[in-house]
Amino acid sequence: METKKNIIYLCDAEKKASGGAKIIYQHSQIINSFTGYSSEVLHIKLKKSAKWKISLTKKIGLSNSNHHGWQLNQIKALVNFKHNWFHNKIIIKNNFNFNPSKDLVIFPEIYAHLAEDLCIKKNISYGIFVQNGYSINSSSNLKLINNVYNNAKFILSYSKDINECIQLNFPNITKKIVNINISINSKKFSFNNKKKNLITYMSRKLPNHSSKVISILKRYLPLKWKIKDLNNISEKEVYRNLNQSKIFLSFSELEGLGIPPLEAALFNNHVIGYIGEGGKDYWKKPIFTKISSGDIKKFVHEIVKKIKNKNFTNKNLAVQRKKIREDYSLKKETISLKKFLRKII
Repeated sequence: METKKNIIYLCDAEKKASGGAKIIYQHSQIINSFTGYSSEVLHIKLKKSAKWKISLTKKIGLSNSNHHGWQLNQIKALVNFKHNWFHNKIIIKNNFNFNPSKDLVIFPEIYAHLAEDLCIKKNISYGIFVQNGYSINSSSNLKLINNVYNNAKFILSYSKDINECIQLNFPNITKKIVNINISINSKKFSFNNKKKNLITYMSRKLPNHSSKVISILKRYLPLKWKIKDLNNISEKEVYRNLNQSKIFLSFSELEGLGIPPLEAALFNNHVIGYIGEGGKDYWKKPIFTKISSGDIKKFVHEIVKKIKNKNFTNKNLAVQRKKIREDYSLKKETISLKKFLRKII
């Protein structure tokens, strides 16, 4: 019997919500449904001694210009860790032992530099999953970064902006880019469809910006309107609140493809805010209103204008939401992952 090819995703073990982790989990689960393949998720975390050293370095004000990222001797594989802020059925890997005959390791771009010690030196096949093109240089050692990207079997991407960032940094490895899809299931939970005069946002995204917008907005907000921060809550509670709100405020930073604005749009929210660059793939009127990053005054004006207009439903919105639902469907995601595996294995 032929040995299954095993796809191992490295993932951070942060307890806070992370769209990147949710995408990794989703892909791993889908691959486990394919005949001839299996997939595991390997969570990594800094050792306590490394945390203390990094913390001390920050306290005494040493320069961080020579950022080398986490080193192999600083990290550990977390045993039996699993993100629990959303439901999942992943298979967990608890160590750094890889089988060169069947394993294929996928590094997030923020840990890509670890590929040299974990894979290149051991002749293990690997790829890099770039979810944020602005985090490609995970180490200031550009020779190391160039080496791990040049030796990668493939580079995964799921937005035009990510592709452009990869090409800008590594113009000679364009042929290694494999485009895959991600999916958003706004019907994952069943909620009452009744909308409230509610505005939602996530303060973990640019907290300084969001606090300024919210503090000014409160001066103009009608009495019947409320604002809610969707921070540090489960996926189900995020979806429950998006289902009730009418406006979602996006404070996306530089990222490959902002997920919360898409989720909000599919829950019939009007989305106002920053596109985070990756949002250019879907950020179109009438659902989305673009604000230039840092333009706090316009941000507040657009929210107030939307509340006064009271136009939250029309045919154009329904047509646009249907296209988003199709573009980010489980079907497209599954097809893209099958094509990816056939192409690189």
